[in-house]
Amino acid sequence: MSEILDAIKRAVIKIADEIKYADLGYTANANATGDTQLKLDVLSDEIITKELGKISSIKALISEEKDEPLNLNENAEFIVAYDPLDGSSLVDVNFAVGSIFAIYKNELSPKALKMAIYAVYGPRLELVVCSGAKPELFRLNRQGEFKFVKELSLNEKGKLNASGATQKGWSDTHAKLIKSLFDEGYRLRYSGAMVADLHQILLKGGGLFSYPATKDAQNGKLRVLFEVLPFAFIYENAGGLAVDGAKNLLDIKVEKTHQTTPCFFGSKYEITALLKAYNG
Repeated sequence: MSEILDAIKRAVIKIADEIKYADLGYTANANATGDTQLKLDVLSDEIITKELGKISSIKALISEEKDEPLNLNENAEFIVAYDPLDGSSLVDVNFAVGSIFAIYKNELSPKALKMAIYAVYGPRLELVVCSGAKPELFRLNRQGEFKFVKELSLNEKGKLNASGATQKGWSDTHAKLIKSLFDEGYRLRYSGAMVADLHQILLKGGGLFSYPATKDAQNGKLRVLFEVLPFAFIYENAGGLAVDGAKNLLDIKVEKTHQTTPCFFGSKYEITALLKAYNG
């Protein structure tokens, strides 16, 4: 998988450069889940496809911006699922955004997930890599190399609360849970870019990120293969938990490429409180 990781490093460096100067307008197209595509989304997808398309060990690519899997090498063993530019609608206000990658071996299931990676495009370009042990943080230096910074882990209990989805669509159960955390003194930290918000919780030691089911999206909004599962893998290996409100996200059954699910990531204290609130 090292050659796949190297290709991802090349891709995210190129995307980071394009973010500074590329056209921020919209295309006339929508992706598979109905979101209008930004030109920068499409460009990021093209960069990743070009870099990963050179790797002989990759069987197929699955992207938020592609309606169907892109088959590459029939006899290869790895499938890479990715969100080329998470939070892209926030680039015009200069917020941190990111890319998310999940590397599966032979099949699309949680048990086949071998490596999860995400990049954060902010004041500095950072990369978090997890291959089944503690996630590792890397930072791009002046020489254009990603240098190891530290291992990442979550405390038993955190201080941050990142609450997604439109509040008027929340269930009473979820609204009461979020209020209870604020009553305990948790701080609101939510930008609308999943990568940036989960990265902050991970680096600050803990808290809760939630994107619940809502009245207009009973299956949630975030995509299982290239958003939810890679972050569940990272958070579990960092000593936290990741659930859909009832069960562990790494037990989810993948039934379609652009499947979505409610999802909650955090330290053990917050996820335990959430499961108690949701299940009595």
